[in-house]
Amino acid sequence: MKPKNLFQLMGFKGKPKHFSYEIMECSIKNIGPVKYAQWLHPNAVDQIINADLVDAYGEYIKEGDFCIDIGAHCGDTSLPMGLAAGKTGSVLALEPNPYVYPVLEKTARSNSDIANIKTVMAAAGLEEGFMVFEYSDSGFCNGGRHENISALRHGHAFNQTVFAINLEQELKSDYAALLPKLSFIKIDSEGYDLYILRSIEGILKEYHPVIKAEVFKKTDYNYRNQLLSFLLERGYSVFKITGEPLTKGEPLTQKNIDVGTHYDILALPDTCSMKIAS
Repeated sequence: MKPKNLFQLMGFKGKPKHFSYEIMECSIKNIGPVKYAQWLHPNAVDQIINADLVDAYGEYIKEGDFCIDIGAHCGDTSLPMGLAAGKTGSVLALEPNPYVYPVLEKTARSNSDIANIKTVMAAAGLEEGFMVFEYSDSGFCNGGRHENISALRHGHAFNQTVFAINLEQELKSDYAALLPKLSFIKIDSEGYDLYILRSIEGILKEYHPVIKAEVFKKTDYNYRNQLLSFLLERGYSVFKITGEPLTKGEPLTQKNIDVGTHYDILALPDTCSMKIAS
């Protein structure tokens, strides 16, 4: 933990800060002009939206597909997913953080003629209600639900109460018509990914979407092993992602889950793995 994080946990922290956004524009082959909102938070990573990014998601997301982005943040993944799915497809983008949610919304609105991105200001939880997320700074740039990770370990001192939905119930009640086209789910929740996957187990069993998830650097061996076992037991082959957004590396095993490191994983339903191998 950095010294400043320790002082913040002791209560020496600044007041909440809001940051606006800047509209950026690029041109993507076969799509045309694309606009997106770049958050002006000093810790926000500059977005790069290009044809290579869209094509990478297009390997798994086809025109007309339904996708879900859990922890959508500013929309840097929702947008290329939405462009891959096209206007006849759709993306459900969940982001509970009110500090970055307007950025996500603006990106969705700016591309409504070429992508269908539905935004919801909510986290994916075990049940509908409220839960506490922990963030790294007073501008609430990066954070999530650090389940079973002590504050001294994760070092995120800025708490925020957010609204959560039971995503499986929400999908079955409000998005049932889209579920047969569900092809891809991305999760980025800083150590809560396993619990989200458990909460949508029924959806995974029935529709077998491709999954991109995060292995947060502060999670321990037990968590990582449970995440791997959960996916393997439900008919997925799991790989480390070695390059953004979806470069498939070696298979993830109990021997290479590498405690103390941070990486993303790609989980392919066995039917999808066989198609790619052939």
